[in-house]
Amino acid sequence: MSDEHPVLSICMTCRDGREAETGARGGSRLAAAIYAQISEQTATSVTLRGVKCMSQCKRPCIVSLCQVGKFTYVFGDLDPLEFAHPEALIELLGRYSKAPEGFLARMDRPELLRPNILGRFPPIRSASPLVSRLDPVAAE
Repeated sequence: MSDEHPVLSICMTCRDGREAETGARGGSRLAAAIYAQISEQTATSVTLRGVKCMSQCKRPCIVSLCQVGKFTYVFGDLDPLEFAHPEALIELLGRYSKAPEGFLARMDRPELLRPNILGRFPPIRSASPLVSRLDPVAAE
């Protein structure tokens, strides 16, 4: 895995309630849809990886986007059958790659993903004004 490319992690064990009719978990179907979309776009530099569980069972299907020195994003409630979700993730990757520290305000993210965000976490050594050091308060 290269530190110079974003990493898109996809929970492979997420269930979307269609397992009986499709024969596969929602997470694995979402991963296949994302892989197919990204494979068609050779200009997209990203590492895709499957994760056995991302502990967000109440909000499946889950993905996270991270890169060394950049913010990490977690999105849930993605529908493996919704063709627009993989497209929105590819659009997000392009914006993320160009943004300083990968920081994307709500309005900078693809509209389809805005309500699906579960978390935005700063890199350890962030220069972002969103992050400040908390010094212990002296006990009175």
